[in-house]
Amino acid sequence: MNDAAPAPTPAPAPRKRVRVRAPELIGKGGWINTGGKDLKLADFRGRTLILDFWTFCCINCLHVLDELRELEERHRDTVVVVGVHSPKFVHEAEHQAVVDAVERYGVEHPVLDDPELATWKQYAVRAWPTLVVIDPEGYVVAQHAGEGHGHAIERLVAELEAEHEAKGTLRRGDGPYVAPEPEPTVLRFPGKALLLPSGNFLVSDTTRHQLVELAEDGESVVRRIGTGARGFTDGSAGQASFNEPQGLALLDEGSVVVADTVNHALRRLDLASGAVTTLAGTGSQWMQGAPTSGPAREVALSSPWDVALFGGRVWIAMAGVHQLWTYNPAAKTVRVAAGTTNEGLVDGPGAEAWFAQPSGLAAAGDRLWLADSETSALRWVDPDGAVHTAVGTGLFDFGHRDGEAGQALLQHPLGVTALPDGSVAVADTYNHALRRYDPATGEVTTLATDLREPSDAVLVGDDIVVVESARHRLTRLRLPEEAVRVEAVAHRTQRAATEVAPGRLRLDVIFQAPAGQKLDTRYGPSTRLLVSATPPELLLKGEGADSDLSRELELDPAVTEGVLHVSAMAASCDDDPANEYPACHVHQQDWGVPVRLVAGAADRLPLVLAGLDTADGR
Repeated sequence: MNDAAPAPTPAPAPRKRVRVRAPELIGKGGWINTGGKDLKLADFRGRTLILDFWTFCCINCLHVLDELRELEERHRDTVVVVGVHSPKFVHEAEHQAVVDAVERYGVEHPVLDDPELATWKQYAVRAWPTLVVIDPEGYVVAQHAGEGHGHAIERLVAELEAEHEAKGTLRRGDGPYVAPEPEPTVLRFPGKALLLPSGNFLVSDTTRHQLVELAEDGESVVRRIGTGARGFTDGSAGQASFNEPQGLALLDEGSVVVADTVNHALRRLDLASGAVTTLAGTGSQWMQGAPTSGPAREVALSSPWDVALFGGRVWIAMAGVHQLWTYNPAAKTVRVAAGTTNEGLVDGPGAEAWFAQPSGLAAAGDRLWLADSETSALRWVDPDGAVHTAVGTGLFDFGHRDGEAGQALLQHPLGVTALPDGSVAVADTYNHALRRYDPATGEVTTLATDLREPSDAVLVGDDIVVVESARHRLTRLRLPEEAVRVEAVAHRTQRAATEVAPGRLRLDVIFQAPAGQKLDTRYGPSTRLLVSATPPELLLKGEGADSDLSRELELDPAVTEGVLHVSAMAASCDDDPANEYPACHVHQQDWGVPVRLVAGAADRLPLVLAGLDTADGR
């Protein structure tokens, strides 16, 4: 008889991964949420490090912040998330603006402020948002562009945890996050305001997840609606909960519709009782392939940012998918009204128009005005549903310039207000200004400056009351007889153009299905690639849609610079033959890649959707 214990079954060998030594973390703006301590890559050794390259104007980046919250909580002793703030707009390069954004969006991990995009360039990032996973030994093991990758990163994190526990290279413990001291203000980063029939103001107190009713003075609190904690609960004013609410509109004399942004829902507030109910949305984010119309409580929405009553329907600025939707109060249904989900500035019939994070709405007569924030544009919808642009040229041009609308510039506006004379006031958020567009003259002027991140405004008699979001207050202004004169400034995004060779250019979108998954080919091709350019003349060959994620482009040597618009999608499902109904996931990202044609430059443009580009060592 052999009393020896049976030999243990050997553990499966860890999956072989491509690993690249991670570059150092550098940012001229320094560190936020660390209690004043500067961190280096070596400080994270022994932990899995997830770098979240984000910028606070980007709705997809805000979606990723929410995706990461649960992962951070589940792996708090083995994973550290570090936000690398990489600005698009000039205002986003201001350190205090980044500090404000970190608090505004409830970021509970360290953030590196990188105003000069030094770390962005070191990691060869090309899109907001991008997630880079670094193993406990300091090697890059995965990169993902866009949102919706939480499931893949969760699995990778678990694998790395087991692998490095076995190797003895895992270090458990608390992370370097240090919470800032709370500020005792009445409002905290308010988003939108509404003048109530009573003469009081209703304000979405976004960062505190509440609605606040203020007296006519705009300062005295009458009541608060909501618990003040993130949640999605109907009930009385003291029981209901919101998640970063934004837009407000009167549904009728006795109720208000609320854009409950991070809950991806529309809520109804009964003004008399303070009770809150849900009108539309499931609480989950709309993803590609989901229904785009139907019973309002059964159709998912995506970051509704503002609402307005126009033509008997509630129009919704659906910032999360670059569209306008409508809610029919009588039928209790929702549907897409305009936009393709592609991000950009394209006018025309609603079904063909492109938007970029529509964030402010105002109905005036036969026009629905909208602030299209990422294109720094003022646009409008006519009664037939066609889309027009009054001010703005595209994703990469912005500034503060008055004058004729065709050459005037805004910088990431979030709000729009119809004025009594038929003109429109624009909350020009990143210019800290209130602007005015007059359709009769086609001129843009400046009404007021020295407003800190204005996000909305409401008319009260001869005054206009502005939501100064980053000063946490409402500010009353007298509408001036003449506009303020300001020195004209024009900018392009700080992101450097990518040098590519004229003529033939190979575009490769890198996608590797996450571990344990495979491409979903049950209903046809599982991938899609859409390519266009600004100006259109840049592309001699390669425009349009196809299922192959690689494509030969031909660039016109006579067009020395422009922007390549690339939209890629891939569907993957769990690879388990025993599971009749495997979980499936859609991976999607839109890139706007500024390019400069230079003889002898690279003739290949790789864009990472998920995985690593092994062709150039990443």
